[in-house]
Amino acid sequence: MTKKQEAPAQTVRLWGYGRVSTSDQTAENQRHELKTAGYDIKPSRWVVDEGVSGSVPAMQRPAFAKLVNRISEALDEDHKEVLVVSKLDRLGRDAIDVMTTLDALKKVGVSVRVHALDGTDLNSSAGRFMLQMLAAVAELERNIIRERTAVAQARYVAEGGKLGRKPKTTEKDRVVIRERLAADDTVTQVAKDYKVSRATIISIRDSV
Repeated sequence: MTKKQEAPAQTVRLWGYGRVSTSDQTAENQRHELKTAGYDIKPSRWVVDEGVSGSVPAMQRPAFAKLVNRISEALDEDHKEVLVVSKLDRLGRDAIDVMTTLDALKKVGVSVRVHALDGTDLNSSAGRFMLQMLAAVAELERNIIRERTAVAQARYVAEGGKLGRKPKTTEKDRVVIRERLAADDTVTQVAKDYKVSRATIISIRDSV
């Protein structure tokens, strides 16, 4: 009986993704950071979304969406496709978006590594656990911030402060505005003089 022949090991094929929020920024620092860390990503497999806010879901970013399509088309049995980014926020706007992005990449057999997280494969069991922990910590921080904000607002109100936006006109202004409207000045002219909207003037007129 012959020994079962082992399948040849796959060669790792690296892909890189960078993102900058404004067009006058450059993602070259992100690429340099990855190269310094030992990720030798070929220029043809390095993709950047320029002038794209981190609030945009990853799969709605033009360059990232094209990159996923390119990786999908390049899949073969001889290579293991690995996408590398410098930081976790390159992959999505929040924990849910990151998880959605990872699921989409996992379906096509792509591993994802984040340099800032010691290169852990986020599509592995350990990587998913790490993400869940990070998401829990982030949620805890948001709750703490909300609680502190609520306490600060309550103290502000208790001390006589008023929440909400500062009025665009003073009480004296509003008296004069009503007098001008009563004297047949138009809403449009008064709004122009006080640099406010017509709706603001109408609200002042109808508040008496």
